[in-house]
Amino acid sequence: MWQQDQSHPYTTTSSSAYYAQHAEPLQFYSQSQDYYAAPRTSLDDQVQGSMAPQTAGFGGSIQSPGGWWTAFGTGGFEGEPPLLEELGINFQHIRDKSLTVLNPLRRVDEHIMDDADLAGPIFFIFCFGISLLLSGKSNFNYIYGVGLFGSASLYTLLNLMSEQGIDAYRVASVLGYCLLPMVGVGIISMVVALDGTFGYLLSIISILWCTYAASGIFVAVLRMSDQRFLVAYPIGLLYGCFALLSIFNARPLAK
Repeated sequence: MWQQDQSHPYTTTSSSAYYAQHAEPLQFYSQSQDYYAAPRTSLDDQVQGSMAPQTAGFGGSIQSPGGWWTAFGTGGFEGEPPLLEELGINFQHIRDKSLTVLNPLRRVDEHIMDDADLAGPIFFIFCFGISLLLSGKSNFNYIYGVGLFGSASLYTLLNLMSEQGIDAYRVASVLGYCLLPMVGVGIISMVVALDGTFGYLLSIISILWCTYAASGIFVAVLRMSDQRFLVAYPIGLLYGCFALLSIFNARPLAK
């Protein structure tokens, strides 16, 4: 036993001296807590300073939100187009094209269909169908069928006859805008029976009106002034079908 204790003379003395020197509690964690607690105020100041609104670096501004009608105006984010413009609806262009149809005797601008749209034609077709519906019979299926078949046929003929050609979107746009006189016939048929001399004359006038306006626009856009009668003939047949719907299928409601 004694020899075993002598073989490790520093076992008890050195260990007791080591623990005696470290008898005091460790200050590591308390110092670390003081370290993190000290700069807390400066850290909060930095965070608040970074979250402060900085408007000097931005050139644009956001307008205050308004009512639901602001979605159809020019407000909103700066530089962002209004909703109607994104949808391809321009009331000024619709008005100009409608006035061109209503006054076919004036000169037609050859660039009138550079900004073709279907907002006006769809509205006119809807009005024509509603007028026929209020006259006594629903003809929406006939209107859509005749319009689709006529647009496809005229698209094929115009591309065969012209050198520069035209797309189907513009063909449908022109035919839809030139349906405006026929809408008036449908509205008249709501109160007056067109199955007579007055209705026949009115329908013939509307067919000539629509045909003259549509052929004038096609001739101006495609530069086919020498072939206007060839262009007008199939267009007249198309609007004649719409006139037949107004005369024979649109009757006033029996009282």
